[in-house]
Order: sequence, then structure tokens, then C-alpha cells
Amino acid sequence: MTTLPNPAPRPEGEVDELRRLWSRPRGIRCITVINNNYIGIMYVGAAFLFFVLAGILALLMRVQLAVPENDFLGPDRYNQLFTMHGTVMMFLFAVPAVEAMGILLLPNMLGARDLPFPRLSAYAFWAYLVGGLVFFASIFKGWAPDGGWFMNPPLTNETYSPGYNADFWLLGIGFIEISAIAGAVEIVVGVLRTRAPGMTLGRMPIFAWAMLVFAVMIIFAFPAVILATALLELERAFHWPFFVAELGGDPLLWQHLFWFFGHPEVYIIFLPAAGMVSMIVPTLVQAPLVGYRYVALALAATAFLSFGLWVHHMFATGIPQLSLSFFQAASMAVAIPAGVQVFAWIATLAHGRGRVKMTTPALFVLGFLFTFVLGGLTGVMVAVIPFDWQAHDSYFIVAHLHYVLIGGMVFPLFAGFYYWMPYTSRHRLSERLGRWVFGLMFVGFNIAFFPMHITGLAGMPRRVYTYAAGYGWDALNFVSTVGAFLIAAGVLVFIVDVARKFRMASEDNAGNVWNAGTLEWLPNGNYSSRSIPIVTSREPLWDQPNLAADVEAGHYYLPGAPTGGRETIVTSALDARPEFLLRMPMPGWAPLVAAWFTAAFFLLLTVKLVVPAAVCGVIAIAGMLHWAWALDPAPPAAPIEIGGGIHLPAYLSGPRSQSWWGVVVLLLVSAALYGCAVFSYLYLWTVAPWTWPAPAQLPGLAYPFAEALLLGASSLAVGLANRRLSAGQRRIGAPLVAGLLLLVAAVAVEVCAQRDFPPAASAYGAIVWLLASLAGFQAFVVVTMAVFTLARAASGKLDRVRRVTFDNARLFWHYTVGQSLVGVAVVHGFPRMLG
Repeated sequence: MTTLPNPAPRPEGEVDELRRLWSRPRGIRCITVINNNYIGIMYVGAAFLFFVLAGILALLMRVQLAVPENDFLGPDRYNQLFTMHGTVMMFLFAVPAVEAMGILLLPNMLGARDLPFPRLSAYAFWAYLVGGLVFFASIFKGWAPDGGWFMNPPLTNETYSPGYNADFWLLGIGFIEISAIAGAVEIVVGVLRTRAPGMTLGRMPIFAWAMLVFAVMIIFAFPAVILATALLELERAFHWPFFVAELGGDPLLWQHLFWFFGHPEVYIIFLPAAGMVSMIVPTLVQAPLVGYRYVALALAATAFLSFGLWVHHMFATGIPQLSLSFFQAASMAVAIPAGVQVFAWIATLAHGRGRVKMTTPALFVLGFLFTFVLGGLTGVMVAVIPFDWQAHDSYFIVAHLHYVLIGGMVFPLFAGFYYWMPYTSRHRLSERLGRWVFGLMFVGFNIAFFPMHITGLAGMPRRVYTYAAGYGWDALNFVSTVGAFLIAAGVLVFIVDVARKFRMASEDNAGNVWNAGTLEWLPNGNYSSRSIPIVTSREPLWDQPNLAADVEAGHYYLPGAPTGGRETIVTSALDARPEFLLRMPMPGWAPLVAAWFTAAFFLLLTVKLVVPAAVCGVIAIAGMLHWAWALDPAPPAAPIEIGGGIHLPAYLSGPRSQSWWGVVVLLLVSAALYGCAVFSYLYLWTVAPWTWPAPAQLPGLAYPFAEALLLGASSLAVGLANRRLSAGQRRIGAPLVAGLLLLVAAVAVEVCAQRDFPPAASAYGAIVWLLASLAGFQAFVVVTMAVFTLARAASGKLDRVRRVTFDNARLFWHYTVGQSLVGVAVVHGFPRMLG
């Protein structure tokens, strides 16, 4: 038995104080709320809205294809609908939906008051919502992208896609990428640093493992598509020829970058859904998940293997045979960890010895198992290269894609909706209507998409807006259209049920109606649970029978608000030992302003309104700096008691600070982006090495040596500022300013070195100027952080203890110097090494 830290009755008024501090702002300020429960529900609701909108586009396409030679939609409008359907489903629904479920569930599941950066979650949500709605509205103006959700050049370059349509895709989804990465930073640091005491990595709920792997995959996958969109937009706007073959570019570079993101994205959305299933199945049978460790390893193995099979989508592009064999093997190997999870779920269901109740979550889980396994089998089929050559770009691939995505993500998501609705609402959803929802969606799905396997094998290509009669496709297409409307009917019934039953609960939700064993089912309010418990097992509500009552009575840690504000406990990453008390921000307008103007920046840039876009960008940065100003409060005079006589510091800097971890995660994103840029440099060399300058034509060696010296001196300058601050001196302005000047000078040297290689003249010029531009962007971020740090120092908010702002800037600074040195070695050393 675990000894209670606070066995005595708690003072009255603690709960009232928690309610007051964590309450939602009133009036118009209600939209400034940052609590994970409110943001999570709004995030899920917004993602579901885009699911419905994309579904409506799909119905319009199915009406067009129901009969041959239909004129319901013209080719241009159909291409826009087709592109928007795929883009909205993949970018505006799938990834945001599972990320939203993580933001909603993880704090309570981990036993935390909230995730460590709640304003970042709010920023991610509002940028996504505002930008997504405006992006979708482009379809009513005729500006919607029409090059497919994959946007392959040369079809999407300026010659073949003039106008704003392609630009809306390339720049209009920038806010989605930013939102996803912001959420990933929040999730990684939250899972690793804000778990309840005693919740070691081996005791984490499997959904937390899934979300951790999901976030790590976003960190390494999304930079590839960010770079790809930047390259294509630079080519469209400034004629930098990354994909123009006659100038040394290659359209296949886009496919390598896009599918390095695109294929892992399938698993990015599947793994959190699989994590939901791994939470629901044990509750259905009232028994622990069989093979917990193997499932956690399978999640990580799936993520690792998924990055090694992007060429799975490029078997028909002329890839060398040896490469094809490698990627074929990888495409088959990824089925193994997925199979481990499937067998773990089946074994857990069998462990229930027939006690599984056919509730709506159970029906959706069983539907998921059936559908996803079929999709996995066809995935192995298209991994066989000769078969892929026959089925490539046919409706067989459309069927496979939807069996994997809808079967592997949508069905588990609906299971999660029904399972966790009592956690968020005063009422659970109707079981009677839930059966209708499942029946219509499951039957409709198989009627809609199973015939597409046959249609594809019969020769129907994808992405066609109509077809001639007499090919044997007529009846199959009509049946698919009927199935699509059955799916829509099921979704409509679900919407009606939610409208009838959902009543958001801040205090009195429906409760643990399933008798689940994990912490999110503790009695909770806006402040999460009444006190933060000690966790001794993976299913604490099953193994600690009095846990709920003891937590509600305040018998564990942090039963009140000892600092007079919002707080949570930060624990060690491996064994969840309490390390310090994190004081959390209150609601405010700054994240909303930053989010709205971030979305406006990208959308105005899309329609070439450069000056208004720049103004919006400045306002967005100002909003971020305004909210960052309050994130480094003065350390309290003494450690704070959190209960049971335990005192924790309320301020830590350096590697033990949660913000330091956040910066590290952000630097991993930057490193992945720069790695993709270096890959692009090397790839373009392999495509057309004869277009690259000979060693004698390269800039003189004085340039790289001077740049390296300036970069090294810049790093030494910030090191000197660190030593002064650590010694208690506040005179850090001179070394910081000197370091900034040296860093900017290094970027200027690189710009001067490449002046003989204009970026629009060749792919070589374009790629070296891209690397220089990335160095310049990093330097701009360093300048912003350093000026912010100097402002903190000038206002007396920086010293040898209160130094989180400086430490974060220093970490980013040293990384920038290191990245720039890599760029110098690549641009100036690689060609000479070959010569």
C-alpha cells in the first residue's frame, strides 16, 4: 500500500481556490481560455468540422462518378474538389484530430494539471482553425488548389498552374505545419516531464506512448514537406529552378521530399488511433493489455521503419533495381510491428473469456480490426513491385488507401469518441443510435470502397473526372456512390446524437462508466484532478481501490494552489521523481493575436499582398514576445511545499527546465529541416553533376575560412556572456552585441561568396542560396532572441539564477553556429573533395 502524503483532512477553501484559478474567463474573454480540456474539445470539434466538409466534397465527387460521361462537375472543378478533399482530410482532419485527442486526454491521463505550454496549445489551435477555414473558403472563390493533394511538379509549377491555386496549397497549409509542430513540442515535453510521481516509463498508459512516438515522427517528418513547399514556392515566385530539368533540377526531388513526409504520415495518424484501441480493449474485457512492452516497442519500430519506405510510392518512377529491392523489403517489414499490436489486441480480447460487451466502442474496435487488416494485406500486395507496376495509379490504390486510413484511423477515432465522451460530458452518447452509426458507417464503407479494388484491377485510373461507358466500371462506380451516402448517413446520425447528448462538463461529468483503470477517469474539474497521486502500476484505478476517493479528498500532492496561481509538478523523464513546481500562465490575448496574424501572414502572402503580410508577421512575432515576457517569473525565496512535507523549488534553469526541453525539441525540427536541405543539395548533384562548377570556379578558400572564424568567434562571445552571468555579473550586453555582429557578418560573407551563382540561373545556384537563406533565417531568430534577452537584462529580469531566457537563447545560438558550419563544409568542401 502507498502511504498517503496528506492523510489528515484538508483545509476548506482549497477546492474553491482551484476552481477560481482554473475557471474559464467570462464574456468575450472566454476565447482566451488555455485549459487543455477546453482547447482539446474545441480542437476535436474543429477537426471533425473539416472531416464533414471533406466528406461533402467526397460525396460531390461520387455523384460525378456514379454514372459514365456525367456532366455534374467539369474537369477543373472536379480537380479542385479532388485536391481539397485529400488535402483537408490529411492536413486539416487526420493529424489535427489525433493531436487534439492527445491535448484533451494526456494531462488527466498523466496525472498533471495541464501540459507544460498551454498557451502554445492555444496558439496551435487558433492558427489551425482560422487558417483552415480561410483555406477551405478558397474553393468558393475558384482559388482552391487543383494539382492533387500531393502537388507533383512540373504540373504545379508556374507554367502549368498559373494563378493562386497552387500557392494556396503551398503557403496556405503553412499554418497547419506550424500547428502540428507546436503540438508536437507540447506533447513530447508533456509526456516526458509532467507525469504523476511514480509513473515511470514502464507505467505510462499506452496512449501516452503512442502520442510520444506520434510527436517524434512529426518532428522528423514534417520538416521534409515544409522544405518541399518552400522550394516549390520559391520556384513559382522567384524562378529558382529546383525542379526544372534543363537547369539541373529534377521533379523527382519533390516526390522524395514529399513522400519522406507522406508515408510516415500514414503511421503518424495510425499510431495514436492504435493507442486509443490499446486503451479501450483492456477496459472492454476488464483485464490488462497483453504484451504491453511489446506493443510499446511495436509503436517505436513502426515509426522507425516508416521512415525507410517512402519510395514505396515511387516504384514506377525509374528507381534503380537495388533501391527498389531495399524499399520493397522495408514495405513488407513494417507489417510486422503492426501485426504485433493486432495480435496483442486479439489476445487481450481472448483473455476476457467472453466477457466483452458489444457496446458501441467495442463495435468500432472490431470494425477497425477487420478493416485495417484488409488494408494491411493490400498494402503488402502493393509492396510487391511487379504487382505495384500493374496497380499503380489505379482505383485499387484508392481502395487500399481508404481501407488503411478510414479503417486504421477513423473507426478507432469514433470508438474513442464514444469511449471518452463520459469523460468530457455530463451524458454518454446513445448506445441505440451508436449501433446505427456503426452499422451505417461500416456497411457503407465496405460497399463504397471494396468494389474499388475490382474497378482498379479492371483498369480504371485514379484522378479522372469521368469515364466512358462500356468498360465494365459503371455498376461498380454506382455501388461505390451508394456506399458513400450510407457513410454520410452514419455520420449524420452521430452529429444528431452529439447535439442531443453532449453537455460539456467542468465538474460533474458522467464519470467512469466503463470502470476503466487509468487516471483520466479520476473525478476532475477545470484543474484536472483534486490532487496529483502517486502511481504504482499501469492501471492505478484497478490496483489502488481507494485512489479516487483519496485524490478527491486532497490526500496526495498539490491539493491546493501554494503559489497563488496555476501549477503542476515537473518530474524526471525516466522514473517520474518530483523535481520542481512549474508555475503556469493564466489566459491572455497574446496567443490568439499571434495565431490569428500568423494565419493572416501566410494567407496574404499567398495572394501576393507582401506588405500587409509583412505587417501581420511583425504583429504575430510581437504577440509571441509579449506572451514570452511573462513566462520567466521571479524565483520564490524558498522551495514550495506540495504536500506531505515535500518542498520543491519553483524555478529551475538549464537542462532541468521544461522550456530548455522545448527548445531542444524545436532544434530537432530545425536539424531535420536542414538535413532535408543538405539531402536536396546532394541529390541535385547526383542528377546533373555536369551543371555544377569545377573547383576552380568556386569562391576562394578565404570565404569559408573567414566565415568559420566569424562563426566560432560568435559562439565564443555568447560563451563569455554566459561566464559573466554565472559569475553574478550583469554586464552581458557587450559580448552579446559583439556575437550578433559576428554572426550577421558570417551570413554576409556567405552571401558575398555566392554572388557569382545567381539562384535563378541553375539548380546549383538555387540550392546554395537556399542553404544561405536558411542560415540567414536562423541568424534572424538568434537576433530576435538576443534582443529579447537584452531587454530582459535591462529591465532587471535576468541574473545568475533567473536566466531561463538567456539559457534558451544561448542553446539556440550555439546550434545556429553549428548548423552554419555544416553548411560551410557542404557548400565549400564537398565540390572540392570531388575535384
